[in-house]
Amino acid sequence: MTVSTPASTASSKPIRTRFAPSPTGYLHLGGARTALFSWAYARHFGGTFVLRIEDTDLERSTPEAVQAIIDGMQWLGLQHDEGPFYQMRRMDRYREVIAQMLQEGTAYHCYSSPAEVEAMRERMRAAGEKPRYDGTWRPEPGKTLPPLPADRQPVVRFKNPLDGDVSWDDVVKGNITISNREMDDLVIARPDGTPTYNFCVVVDDWDMQITHVIRGDDHVNNTPRQINILKALGAALPLYGHVPMILGADGEKLSKRHGAVSVMDYPAQGYLPEAMLNYLARLGWSHGDDEIFSMEQFCAWFDLDHLSKSPAQFNPEKLAWINNHYIKLADNARLATMVKPLMEQDGADFSNAPDLPKVIGLLKERAHTVNEIGVAAMLFYRKPVPDAALLTQHFTDAVKPALADFAARCASVEWKKESLAPMIKEVLAAHTLKMPQIAMPLRLMLTGQLQTPAIDAVLELLGRDTVIARLQSYLA
Repeated sequence: MTVSTPASTASSKPIRTRFAPSPTGYLHLGGARTALFSWAYARHFGGTFVLRIEDTDLERSTPEAVQAIIDGMQWLGLQHDEGPFYQMRRMDRYREVIAQMLQEGTAYHCYSSPAEVEAMRERMRAAGEKPRYDGTWRPEPGKTLPPLPADRQPVVRFKNPLDGDVSWDDVVKGNITISNREMDDLVIARPDGTPTYNFCVVVDDWDMQITHVIRGDDHVNNTPRQINILKALGAALPLYGHVPMILGADGEKLSKRHGAVSVMDYPAQGYLPEAMLNYLARLGWSHGDDEIFSMEQFCAWFDLDHLSKSPAQFNPEKLAWINNHYIKLADNARLATMVKPLMEQDGADFSNAPDLPKVIGLLKERAHTVNEIGVAAMLFYRKPVPDAALLTQHFTDAVKPALADFAARCASVEWKKESLAPMIKEVLAAHTLKMPQIAMPLRLMLTGQLQTPAIDAVLELLGRDTVIARLQSYLA
């Protein structure tokens, strides 16, 4: 028997996709990309995006990990239409379906102990065969089963077809065919009755009427098992698309050694969600040469035909470049709400200080992260303490008359950089100096550092009174 799914990426039924993470850790970049693709596909067709928490791994699943996943989805703005559904709250439904399968003969009780199953596999390895369960307790016409062990609770195994192939047209990888002889009878319920991962996934996808399963290609080996169980239940098959993993710049699987891999590390580092979404969208999907686009445009363009068959490579420099683009577009007041707490931690004094959104407007052009803006903005919100050696080097007797002249003119000049710039030039001309000769000591006295944005812009933001007071403290 060959089971096959159709190749088309559209469906006559309403589109229903899902993101189904296991809460055993943070929401990593690969999971976020899978969620993004599933969300965008549902949005493209006006369908439904379902969030499902696969929390049956009781030893590793934690409430903190669940919250980290939800926080990551919220930060990215990937709003679900249904859910979140929790598998641990659906145990009665899984047991109901297992009972149905036992009654229909598509599943059976297996009393082989773990040691006996491992011994079976060892014998097969020794014979050069693929290790698998040998079907000792699998009921067949005319077969006599062993006596029931009195002291052992059975597992429940799915009665996998013995012959034929499972074949599906993967919307990313193309046709994939697996022989049923490669698969043994999968355990679908443990001795205590709790169902296993592959079984829960099947029942969930069936009950939730999922039409498209977009997930990482580490699930490819699960798909033929899930297809066979769906067929045994008489359920409709979704279309499957297995997206290749994300690699680091060195070509190895993305991990912590490559930097942050948790989505929620990125807002802490000063990345904007729209930048992360734009970047993730281009990891394994393309629309011509387009690099920058809104999520509305992405959803309008997105299809499964242009998902790459090759692994994507994570490039932090590219992400930083995209983040800079979105920082430049971002509202300064929004950026200020993100920057201010960071600056307060560094001791920023916002009393009698420049308007923070205006400062951000000056600094954001070159910033790759919001955090960089906060660091750069500190020069406006702390008392300047210039290095004594630098001050001696630049605040010389030759420039003191020019700085005094500059300070005097500050009292009457219109306090806009458009007026301050020509006034500085007038002072330079009157004292036969070049711009660095006055700009360097000005920067040191007013900000405590030599590197700042354009001096006229810095003067305007600091304000007339602050500039005059700081200059007079040196000139006096």
